[in-house]
Amino acid sequence: MLPLCILYVPVSVCDAGETSWPRFRGDAQSTGFARESLPDSLVVLWAVRVPEGVESTAAIRDGMVFVGGLDGNLYAFDSVTGALRWKYSAGGEIKASPLVADDRVFFGDGNGGFHAVDASSGKGLWTYRTEGEIISSATSYESRVIFGSYDQFLYCLTMADGSLVWKVETEGYVHGSPALWGGRVLVAGCDGLLRMVNAAAGDEVSRVELSDYVAASVAVRGGRAYAGTFGNQVLGLDLLAEKVLWRYEHPSRKFPFYASPAVTEEHVIVAGRDKMVRALRPDDGEVIWIRAFRSRLDSSPVVAGDRVFVGTTGGRILALDLKSGEPGWEFPTGSAVLASPSVAGGRLVIGTADGTLYCFGSEAGE
Repeated sequence: MLPLCILYVPVSVCDAGETSWPRFRGDAQSTGFARESLPDSLVVLWAVRVPEGVESTAAIRDGMVFVGGLDGNLYAFDSVTGALRWKYSAGGEIKASPLVADDRVFFGDGNGGFHAVDASSGKGLWTYRTEGEIISSATSYESRVIFGSYDQFLYCLTMADGSLVWKVETEGYVHGSPALWGGRVLVAGCDGLLRMVNAAAGDEVSRVELSDYVAASVAVRGGRAYAGTFGNQVLGLDLLAEKVLWRYEHPSRKFPFYASPAVTEEHVIVAGRDKMVRALRPDDGEVIWIRAFRSRLDSSPVVAGDRVFVGTTGGRILALDLKSGEPGWEFPTGSAVLASPSVAGGRLVIGTADGTLYCFGSEAGE
Protein backbone atom coordinates (compact mmCIF):
# COMPACT_ATOMS: atom_id res chain seq x y z
CA MET A 1 0.00 0.00 0.00
CA LEU A 2 1.15 3.51 -0.78
CA PRO A 3 1.69 5.56 2.39
CA LEU A 4 -0.50 8.32 1.05
CA CYS A 5 -1.48 11.27 3.18
CA ILE A 6 -3.79 13.96 1.87
CA LEU A 7 -2.90 16.90 4.05
CA TYR A 8 -5.60 19.42 3.13
CA VAL A 9 -8.52 18.99 0.77
CA PRO A 10 -11.20 21.67 0.39
CA VAL A 11 -12.79 20.05 -2.67
CA SER A 12 -15.00 22.99 -3.63
CA VAL A 13 -12.14 25.31 -4.60
CA CYS A 14 -10.00 23.19 -6.93
CA ASP A 15 -11.92 22.56 -10.13
CA ALA A 16 -10.29 20.71 -13.00
CA GLY A 17 -10.50 23.61 -15.47
CA GLU A 18 -10.05 23.19 -19.21
CA THR A 19 -6.38 24.08 -19.62
CA SER A 20 -3.57 21.59 -19.37
CA TRP A 21 0.17 21.30 -18.77
CA PRO A 22 0.87 18.04 -20.60
CA ARG A 23 4.67 18.04 -20.59
CA PHE A 24 7.83 19.51 -19.09
CA ARG A 25 7.90 23.29 -19.75
CA GLY A 26 4.27 23.20 -20.87
CA ASP A 27 4.56 23.10 -24.66
CA ALA A 28 6.55 21.58 -27.52
CA GLN A 29 8.81 24.64 -27.69
CA SER A 30 9.75 24.30 -23.99
CA THR A 31 8.88 27.95 -23.31
CA GLY A 32 7.79 27.57 -19.68
CA PHE A 33 4.99 30.00 -20.49
CA ALA A 34 1.50 29.42 -19.10
CA ARG A 35 -1.36 30.82 -21.14
CA GLU A 36 -3.20 31.90 -18.02
CA SER A 37 -2.59 33.79 -14.80
CA LEU A 38 -2.88 32.57 -11.23
CA PRO A 39 -4.76 34.04 -8.24
CA ASP A 40 -2.92 36.83 -6.40
CA SER A 41 -2.92 34.88 -3.16
CA LEU A 42 -2.33 31.15 -3.46
CA VAL A 43 -3.21 28.64 -0.76
CA VAL A 44 -2.65 24.90 -0.46
CA LEU A 45 -5.70 23.14 -1.88
CA TRP A 46 -4.26 19.69 -1.31
CA ALA A 47 -0.94 18.02 -0.67
CA VAL A 48 0.04 14.36 -0.91
CA ARG A 49 3.10 12.36 0.06
CA VAL A 50 5.25 10.50 -2.47
CA PRO A 51 7.84 8.16 -0.89
CA GLU A 52 11.54 9.03 -1.35
CA GLY A 53 10.92 12.39 -2.98
CA VAL A 54 9.93 14.19 -6.18
CA GLU A 55 12.26 15.72 -8.77
CA SER A 56 9.93 15.12 -11.71
CA THR A 57 7.78 18.02 -12.90
CA ALA A 58 4.09 17.14 -12.93
CA ALA A 59 1.89 16.90 -16.01
CA ILE A 60 -1.76 18.00 -15.75
CA ARG A 61 -4.47 16.85 -18.13
CA ASP A 62 -8.08 15.63 -18.18
CA GLY A 63 -8.64 16.16 -14.46
CA MET A 64 -5.52 14.26 -13.41
CA VAL A 65 -2.03 15.11 -12.17
CA PHE A 66 0.78 12.75 -13.22
CA VAL A 67 4.16 12.77 -11.49
CA GLY A 68 7.15 10.47 -11.17
CA GLY A 69 8.65 9.50 -7.82
CA LEU A 70 12.20 8.61 -6.80
CA ASP A 71 10.67 5.38 -5.44
CA GLY A 72 10.28 4.20 -9.06
CA ASN A 73 6.52 4.75 -9.32
CA LEU A 74 4.52 6.96 -11.64
CA TYR A 75 1.51 8.38 -9.77
CA ALA A 76 -1.81 9.69 -11.03
CA PHE A 77 -3.79 11.89 -8.64
CA ASP A 78 -7.23 13.41 -8.99
CA SER A 79 -6.68 17.11 -9.72
CA VAL A 80 -9.71 18.15 -7.65
CA THR A 81 -9.12 16.18 -4.46
CA GLY A 82 -5.56 14.85 -4.64
CA ALA A 83 -6.90 11.31 -4.25
CA LEU A 84 -4.73 8.57 -5.73
CA ARG A 85 -6.18 7.22 -8.99
CA TRP A 86 -3.43 4.70 -9.74
CA LYS A 87 0.30 4.07 -9.59
CA TYR A 88 2.56 2.25 -12.02
CA SER A 89 5.90 0.67 -11.06
CA ALA A 90 8.68 1.50 -13.52
CA GLY A 91 11.47 -0.30 -11.67
CA GLY A 92 13.87 2.65 -11.56
CA GLU A 93 13.72 6.10 -9.99
CA ILE A 94 11.88 8.66 -12.09
CA LYS A 95 13.44 12.09 -12.58
CA ALA A 96 12.09 12.63 -16.10
CA SER A 97 8.82 14.51 -16.36
CA PRO A 98 5.87 12.70 -17.93
CA LEU A 99 4.37 13.55 -21.30
CA VAL A 100 0.61 13.06 -21.72
CA ALA A 101 -0.47 12.51 -25.33
CA ASP A 102 -2.85 10.23 -27.22
CA ASP A 103 -4.51 9.14 -23.92
CA ARG A 104 -1.19 7.78 -22.73
CA VAL A 105 1.57 8.83 -20.37
CA PHE A 106 5.17 8.54 -21.62
CA PHE A 107 8.28 8.77 -19.44
CA GLY A 108 11.75 7.34 -18.84
CA ASP A 109 13.37 5.91 -15.70
CA GLY A 110 16.80 5.66 -14.11
CA ASN A 111 17.37 2.12 -15.39
CA GLY A 112 17.02 3.15 -19.03
CA GLY A 113 13.42 2.05 -19.54
CA PHE A 114 11.03 4.24 -21.48
CA HIS A 115 7.39 3.49 -20.70
CA ALA A 116 3.94 4.02 -22.19
CA VAL A 117 1.06 3.79 -19.70
CA ASP A 118 -2.67 4.11 -20.22
CA ALA A 119 -3.62 7.50 -18.75
CA SER A 120 -7.00 6.37 -17.42
CA SER A 121 -6.11 3.06 -15.79
CA GLY A 122 -2.32 3.10 -15.23
CA LYS A 123 -1.95 -0.12 -17.21
CA GLY A 124 1.49 -0.56 -18.76
CA LEU A 125 1.27 -0.72 -22.55
CA TRP A 126 4.89 -1.10 -23.63
CA THR A 127 8.48 -0.47 -22.52
CA TYR A 128 11.50 0.33 -24.70
CA ARG A 129 14.98 -0.30 -23.26
CA THR A 130 17.92 2.05 -23.75
CA GLU A 131 21.44 1.57 -22.41
CA GLY A 132 21.51 4.58 -20.10
CA GLU A 133 19.56 6.56 -17.53
CA ILE A 134 16.70 8.65 -18.92
CA ILE A 135 16.28 12.10 -17.37
CA SER A 136 15.29 13.78 -20.64
CA SER A 137 11.56 14.48 -20.68
CA ALA A 138 9.81 13.40 -23.85
CA THR A 139 8.08 15.48 -26.50
CA SER A 140 5.63 14.36 -29.17
CA TYR A 141 5.65 14.77 -32.94
CA GLU A 142 2.59 13.54 -34.84
CA SER A 143 2.19 9.89 -33.71
CA ARG A 144 5.71 9.64 -32.33
CA VAL A 145 7.50 10.33 -29.06
CA ILE A 146 11.05 11.74 -28.87
CA PHE A 147 13.50 11.74 -25.93
CA GLY A 148 17.18 11.50 -25.06
CA SER A 149 19.17 9.02 -22.96
CA TYR A 150 22.45 8.90 -21.10
CA ASP A 151 23.55 6.25 -23.60
CA GLN A 152 24.22 9.27 -25.88
CA PHE A 153 21.34 8.72 -28.28
CA LEU A 154 18.27 10.75 -29.17
CA TYR A 155 15.36 8.35 -29.79
CA CYS A 156 12.13 8.52 -31.79
CA LEU A 157 9.52 5.79 -31.14
CA THR A 158 5.98 5.17 -32.32
CA MET A 159 3.36 5.96 -29.70
CA ALA A 160 1.33 2.90 -30.66
CA ASP A 161 3.79 0.14 -29.75
CA GLY A 162 7.19 1.69 -28.99
CA SER A 163 8.80 0.61 -32.26
CA LEU A 164 12.02 2.44 -33.07
CA VAL A 165 11.57 4.96 -35.91
CA TRP A 166 15.05 6.46 -35.74
CA LYS A 167 17.84 7.27 -33.33
CA VAL A 168 20.65 9.80 -33.57
CA GLU A 169 23.98 9.29 -31.85
CA THR A 170 25.47 12.25 -29.98
CA GLU A 171 28.84 12.69 -28.30
CA GLY A 172 27.61 13.02 -24.72
CA TYR A 173 24.72 12.47 -22.35
CA VAL A 174 21.35 13.85 -23.46
CA HIS A 175 19.90 15.35 -20.30
CA GLY A 176 17.49 18.06 -21.48
CA SER A 177 14.13 17.71 -23.15
CA PRO A 178 14.00 18.10 -26.94
CA ALA A 179 12.06 21.03 -28.39
CA LEU A 180 10.28 21.29 -31.75
CA TRP A 181 10.72 24.05 -34.32
CA GLY A 182 9.63 23.99 -37.96
CA GLY A 183 9.62 20.21 -38.32
CA ARG A 184 12.94 19.93 -36.55
CA VAL A 185 13.93 18.52 -33.19
CA LEU A 186 16.28 20.78 -31.22
CA VAL A 187 18.39 19.25 -28.47
CA ALA A 188 21.53 20.34 -26.64
CA GLY A 189 23.60 17.99 -24.51
CA CYS A 190 26.86 17.24 -22.81
CA ASP A 191 28.73 17.31 -26.13
CA GLY A 192 28.37 21.11 -26.18
CA LEU A 193 26.34 21.14 -29.39
CA LEU A 194 22.86 22.25 -30.35
CA ARG A 195 21.66 19.67 -32.86
CA MET A 196 18.80 20.21 -35.28
CA VAL A 197 17.32 16.92 -36.45
CA ASN A 198 14.64 16.30 -39.06
CA ALA A 199 11.70 15.15 -36.93
CA ALA A 200 10.27 12.88 -39.61
CA ALA A 201 13.39 11.14 -40.89
CA GLY A 202 15.93 11.52 -38.07
CA ASP A 203 18.60 13.12 -40.27
CA GLU A 204 20.81 15.68 -38.55
CA VAL A 205 20.18 18.91 -40.45
CA SER A 206 22.72 21.13 -38.73
CA ARG A 207 24.56 21.81 -35.49
CA VAL A 208 25.72 24.88 -33.58
CA GLU A 209 28.83 24.86 -31.39
CA LEU A 210 27.94 26.06 -27.87
CA SER A 211 31.41 25.67 -26.29
CA ASP A 212 30.09 24.12 -23.05
CA TYR A 213 27.87 21.22 -22.14
CA VAL A 214 24.21 21.81 -21.50
CA ALA A 215 21.93 20.09 -18.99
CA ALA A 216 19.01 22.48 -19.46
CA SER A 217 16.32 22.18 -22.08
CA VAL A 218 16.43 24.63 -24.98
CA ALA A 219 13.52 27.12 -25.10
CA VAL A 220 12.35 28.29 -28.54
CA ARG A 221 10.40 31.37 -29.57
CA GLY A 222 10.20 33.28 -32.86
CA GLY A 223 13.15 31.66 -34.62
CA ARG A 224 15.39 32.06 -31.59
CA ALA A 225 16.54 29.51 -29.02
CA TYR A 226 17.81 30.08 -25.47
CA ALA A 227 19.71 27.86 -23.04
CA GLY A 228 21.92 28.03 -19.98
CA THR A 229 25.22 26.14 -19.92
CA PHE A 230 27.59 24.61 -17.40
CA GLY A 231 30.11 27.16 -18.63
CA ASN A 232 28.25 29.76 -16.55
CA GLN A 233 26.59 31.39 -19.56
CA VAL A 234 23.14 31.92 -21.03
CA LEU A 235 23.06 31.76 -24.82
CA GLY A 236 20.72 33.32 -27.37
CA LEU A 237 20.80 31.60 -30.77
CA ASP A 238 19.51 32.54 -34.20
CA LEU A 239 18.07 29.30 -35.60
CA LEU A 240 17.79 30.52 -39.19
CA ALA A 241 21.39 31.73 -39.28
CA GLU A 242 22.49 28.72 -37.17
CA LYS A 243 24.72 30.76 -34.91
CA VAL A 244 25.06 32.11 -31.37
CA LEU A 245 23.69 35.66 -31.27
CA TRP A 246 24.74 36.60 -27.75
CA ARG A 247 26.24 35.24 -24.56
CA TYR A 248 25.32 36.47 -21.10
CA GLU A 249 27.64 35.90 -18.15
CA HIS A 250 27.50 37.48 -14.70
CA PRO A 251 30.59 39.66 -14.21
CA SER A 252 31.62 38.06 -10.91
CA ARG A 253 29.43 35.10 -9.93
CA LYS A 254 30.57 32.13 -12.04
CA PHE A 255 28.10 29.29 -11.52
CA PRO A 256 26.45 26.85 -13.96
CA PHE A 257 22.88 26.98 -15.16
CA TYR A 258 20.97 23.75 -14.61
CA ALA A 259 17.44 25.15 -14.87
CA SER A 260 15.75 25.70 -18.23
CA PRO A 261 14.77 29.25 -19.23
CA ALA A 262 11.24 30.60 -19.57
CA VAL A 263 10.62 32.79 -22.61
CA THR A 264 8.07 35.49 -23.44
CA GLU A 265 8.05 38.10 -26.19
CA GLU A 266 9.99 40.52 -23.99
CA HIS A 267 11.81 38.37 -21.43
CA VAL A 268 14.16 35.42 -21.07
CA ILE A 269 13.88 34.34 -17.43
CA VAL A 270 16.78 32.26 -16.13
CA ALA A 271 17.41 30.84 -12.64
CA GLY A 272 20.90 29.72 -11.67
CA ARG A 273 23.11 28.00 -9.17
CA ASP A 274 24.49 31.46 -8.43
CA LYS A 275 21.35 31.92 -6.28
CA MET A 276 19.91 34.46 -8.72
CA VAL A 277 16.93 34.84 -11.01
CA ARG A 278 17.38 37.26 -13.88
CA ALA A 279 15.39 38.62 -16.80
CA LEU A 280 17.29 39.19 -20.04
CA ARG A 281 16.26 40.86 -23.27
CA PRO A 282 15.65 38.24 -25.98
CA ASP A 283 17.30 40.31 -28.73
CA ASP A 284 20.68 40.95 -27.13
CA GLY A 285 20.85 39.32 -23.67
CA GLU A 286 21.01 42.63 -21.82
CA VAL A 287 19.90 42.46 -18.19
CA ILE A 288 16.43 43.81 -17.39
CA TRP A 289 16.54 42.85 -13.70
CA ILE A 290 18.31 40.49 -11.29
CA ARG A 291 17.12 39.20 -7.92
CA ALA A 292 19.41 37.35 -5.50
CA PHE A 293 18.30 34.74 -2.95
CA ARG A 294 19.92 32.65 -0.23
CA SER A 295 20.00 29.32 -2.03
CA ARG A 296 20.65 28.03 -5.51
CA LEU A 297 17.90 27.50 -8.06
CA ASP A 298 17.73 24.28 -10.08
CA SER A 299 13.96 24.55 -10.55
CA SER A 300 13.05 25.94 -13.99
CA PRO A 301 10.93 29.12 -13.77
CA VAL A 302 7.44 29.42 -15.24
CA VAL A 303 5.73 32.62 -16.37
CA ALA A 304 2.01 32.87 -15.56
CA GLY A 305 0.33 36.20 -16.20
CA ASP A 306 2.50 39.02 -14.88
CA ARG A 307 4.49 36.82 -12.48
CA VAL A 308 7.37 34.35 -12.50
CA PHE A 309 7.10 31.24 -10.32
CA VAL A 310 10.13 29.20 -9.26
CA GLY A 311 11.37 26.94 -6.46
CA THR A 312 14.64 27.10 -4.52
CA THR A 313 16.88 24.46 -2.97
CA GLY A 314 16.30 26.33 0.28
CA GLY A 315 12.70 25.13 0.24
CA ARG A 316 10.76 28.16 -0.93
CA ILE A 317 8.33 28.58 -3.80
CA LEU A 318 8.48 32.17 -5.02
CA ALA A 319 6.43 34.53 -7.16
CA LEU A 320 8.29 37.47 -8.71
CA ASP A 321 6.91 40.38 -10.67
CA LEU A 322 7.67 39.75 -14.35
CA LYS A 323 8.55 43.37 -15.16
CA SER A 324 10.56 44.29 -12.07
CA GLY A 325 11.58 41.02 -10.39
CA GLU A 326 10.11 42.25 -7.09
CA PRO A 327 9.25 39.32 -4.78
CA GLY A 328 5.61 38.85 -3.84
CA TRP A 329 3.87 35.68 -2.74
CA GLU A 330 6.00 32.89 -1.35
CA PHE A 331 5.48 29.55 0.38
CA PRO A 332 8.01 27.74 2.62
CA THR A 333 7.97 23.98 2.01
CA GLY A 334 10.70 22.95 4.46
CA SER A 335 12.42 20.89 1.74
CA ALA A 336 14.44 21.57 -1.40
CA VAL A 337 12.44 22.22 -4.56
CA LEU A 338 14.14 20.71 -7.62
CA ALA A 339 11.01 20.14 -9.73
CA SER A 340 9.51 22.94 -11.78
CA PRO A 341 6.03 24.48 -11.48
CA SER A 342 3.13 23.21 -13.60
CA VAL A 343 0.23 25.60 -14.21
CA ALA A 344 -3.27 24.68 -15.41
CA GLY A 345 -6.87 25.48 -14.50
CA GLY A 346 -5.96 28.28 -12.09
CA ARG A 347 -3.70 25.97 -10.09
CA LEU A 348 0.03 25.52 -9.55
CA VAL A 349 1.35 22.01 -8.87
CA ILE A 350 4.91 21.27 -7.72
CA GLY A 351 6.76 18.59 -5.75
CA THR A 352 9.58 18.71 -3.21
CA ALA A 353 12.66 16.62 -2.44
CA ASP A 354 11.07 15.24 0.74
CA GLY A 355 8.16 13.86 -1.29
CA THR A 356 5.32 16.35 -0.88
CA LEU A 357 3.31 17.21 -3.98
CA TYR A 358 1.42 20.50 -3.55
CA CYS A 359 -1.58 21.86 -5.42
CA PHE A 360 -2.02 25.63 -4.93
CA GLY A 361 -5.01 27.72 -5.96
CA SER A 362 -7.40 30.39 -4.77
CA GLU A 363 -9.25 30.41 -1.47
CA ALA A 364 -12.95 29.51 -1.41
CA GLY A 365 -15.08 32.31 -2.76
CA GLU A 366 -12.34 34.04 -4.79
